[in-house]
Amino acid sequence: MPAFSLQIEDLLAAYRDGSATPEQVVDDVYDRIEAWGDEAVWISLVPREEAVAKARALPARPEGIDGLALYGVPFAVKDNIDCAGLPTTAACPDYAYQPWENATAVQRLLDAGAILIGKTNLDQFATGLNGTRSPYGAPRCVFDRDYISGGSSSGSAVAVAAGMVSFALGTDTAGSGRVPAALNNIVGVKPTKGLLSTAGVVPACRSLDCVTVFSFSVGDANRVRHIAQANDGDDPYGRTMAPRPLPLRGFRFGILAEEDRVFFDDRDSAGLYDRACERLASLGGQAVAFDYQPFGAAAALLYEGPWVSERLAAIQTFFNTNPMAVHPVVRQIVRGARQFTGVDVFEGQYRLKALERVAAREWEKFDFMLLPTCPTTYRVSEMEADPIQLNANLGVYTNFVNLLDCCGIAVPAGKRRDGLPLGVTLIGPAFADDSLAVLADRLHRALVETAGATGELLSTRSLVPEPAPEAYVDLAVVGAHLRGMPLHHQLTELEARFVRACRTAPDYRLFALPNTEPAKPGLIREPGYEGKGIEVEVWRLTEPAFGRFVGRVPSPLGIGTVELEDGLGVKGFLCEDWAVRGAEDITAYGGWKAYCTALTMGKAAGAPSA
Repeated sequence: MPAFSLQIEDLLAAYRDGSATPEQVVDDVYDRIEAWGDEAVWISLVPREEAVAKARALPARPEGIDGLALYGVPFAVKDNIDCAGLPTTAACPDYAYQPWENATAVQRLLDAGAILIGKTNLDQFATGLNGTRSPYGAPRCVFDRDYISGGSSSGSAVAVAAGMVSFALGTDTAGSGRVPAALNNIVGVKPTKGLLSTAGVVPACRSLDCVTVFSFSVGDANRVRHIAQANDGDDPYGRTMAPRPLPLRGFRFGILAEEDRVFFDDRDSAGLYDRACERLASLGGQAVAFDYQPFGAAAALLYEGPWVSERLAAIQTFFNTNPMAVHPVVRQIVRGARQFTGVDVFEGQYRLKALERVAAREWEKFDFMLLPTCPTTYRVSEMEADPIQLNANLGVYTNFVNLLDCCGIAVPAGKRRDGLPLGVTLIGPAFADDSLAVLADRLHRALVETAGATGELLSTRSLVPEPAPEAYVDLAVVGAHLRGMPLHHQLTELEARFVRACRTAPDYRLFALPNTEPAKPGLIREPGYEGKGIEVEVWRLTEPAFGRFVGRVPSPLGIGTVELEDGLGVKGFLCEDWAVRGAEDITAYGGWKAYCTALTMGKAAGAPSA
């Protein structure tokens, strides 16, 4: 057991009660680095004396421990992110340069009292998911050094998992902030694109890159992410958080259908995924199998399509003049970008947009996904013998995430029978980061008890608190707002979530309202009428979104309470009685879509616009 727990909340508690000082902890961190003895983890270190001096000076800062959210917390940075005073190499010595200022994310962490320890190794130019493509050596899995660490943020993950630092920054384009977490029993948080500035980051694919966080727990990573998060104006792809809450109870999570499950004959990995799905269901969720094909097709675009051209664009001048300075596998990948034309780039964008539309229909089935982080792992010798294909295998379930603008949190899922860890990732829509963290923390603690390879139990101090509950309204739509109908976009623009399709109670009638554009029905309740109920769809909106929606509802329609076939009352469209006098009674069709279909087939000229 180490002298100090480096889990952030425990460390801050030790500082507060006087059982540790930042100077002691930082000095101990360097002892741990020396004891670990794997030089491939680090590319450069802040001199021990300099880091200890910074720790010693912390108590003099006027903000004090209560004003510095990362007071005395040691951290590492992937060496494609600028840190003033240390060279940035991107794991290519001939490319190295000396930055004069810190990357935005690094500066925000230092401002919060964190202590930089050094720069970590990576797959060169962040091109790879395995951790073996570096002239500085290959960091190894903390549980078995014959196996890969995962990449490209290899050194960052190992530094955390081995207990050398409390957290580390990585980057993620295709899964580099998630795969190394899975293979080392730690957490990897890949935020929504643009939330953490990439100013001061050597780009891999500038339009997709994310700065990520590795830590022992979701709570620790979430703390760091919030501090580092900034739309600083220096990142052209920067964005400001527009929170998109997910339900924390009664949630639906997407899982792979049997035909989409690929584990490359790793039965233990498949079993760990099944176990994670079962545990998440036991935490109050409903598993929903979905079609992974559009997501898999989008994932293939990242390396098989023109997006690889962005990797060449990032280092084109250097690559053209120093090709032999680039790692052979990276050189092969980057050189392959030259085959793509401007036409190919646009065609790739068109293809991605088409896949987004198909994927959006799948998203209506669930609130977030639970996927394997990577299907299996490999020995370093195996990866070196087949570097392209085996690397591609690691990205089967990660490559689509940035292309389709999702956020993700990778958490440990347990270990195979040989003692090697693997993980799962919760993937949500953009800006769902905060509520996804609550769910990921619950699942992590239900699956695994220990932090990395330290042997420590996960700290209960780092539990992710639930955000203040946000009120929702369920709305039953009956006509032009149904899926496929002309006003459905008014729901999707407000990020409404599909709940279910069902019928009303039996005493409702439906009328085709005359002279409406687009064509609309009117729903009327007639006590005593014994029908079969009218088909409706129930959609869930936040209270503010519901208020905005109601403000757009035109007369003679209004929003009242509609009773469903199971007796539940929800808000829904109703019509004023006067508007249906003389209107066609279409109750017998059972619903607006059935009526529209029959009308189109029977007399197309009178068909409503749909």
